[in-house]
Amino acid sequence: MDEWLASPPGRYLSAQEQAYFDAAVADIFGYHALQLGLAQLDLLRMSRIPMRITVAPRGMVGLRADFRDLPVESDSVDLMVLPHTLEFSEHPHQVVREVARVLRPEGHVVISGFNPLSLWGLRRGLGSRAAFPWTGHFIQLPRVKDWFALVGLEIVAGSMACYAPPCTDQKWLDRFGFMERAGDRWWPIGGGVFFLQAIKRVRGIRLIMPKWSDRVAPRKNLAAVPERVREEEGVAAKVRTQ
Repeated sequence: MDEWLASPPGRYLSAQEQAYFDAAVADIFGYHALQLGLAQLDLLRMSRIPMRITVAPRGMVGLRADFRDLPVESDSVDLMVLPHTLEFSEHPHQVVREVARVLRPEGHVVISGFNPLSLWGLRRGLGSRAAFPWTGHFIQLPRVKDWFALVGLEIVAGSMACYAPPCTDQKWLDRFGFMERAGDRWWPIGGGVFFLQAIKRVRGIRLIMPKWSDRVAPRKNLAAVPERVREEEGVAAKVRTQ
């Protein structure tokens, strides 16, 4: 991976992704942020979140862990970035489920992935798959969207980049530079890399309780009370009976 990132197409990809992630994470606030994979790039450098940790299965990173089973408390992370994490995972859907578990409600996730319906995908199909990044499993964008919807991640933004073919010669990359400028307008689904931003939505439940104080209390039955008779009326009644 390090060798390829130092090559002309690797530098081209890194520049495009760094620019997008820098803009995407700049206005997201919170306390904890995680970057899963691609530790060679600091994709959280523009984040204002104080605790930023890079996670990977190996290497000099802040946390060594399997992306399918993160040693992180549920509902505790405000921002997660996944640069090409799903393509190089044996169980990408499980990784998405783990991201949804770790994110707090209204937390953000930003991912990037290789688009199989592009010149980069065509290069993978026609060439050797023995080297990075062609060893990865390029996942179609609609499938990723379906996975997000299943775990409650609502997509709020997206974009594409790397419209130029992955030429190994810098001279040819420069010649195809016009494709990057015209790609969003003339070929919006043909970028070699796609980006997605999503927010974890959790529906709140409000318990409706009866208003006991507003209910009308049942009327009580009153007991009969003997009426007091005046003394004069009692004497007159006695005379009449005689």
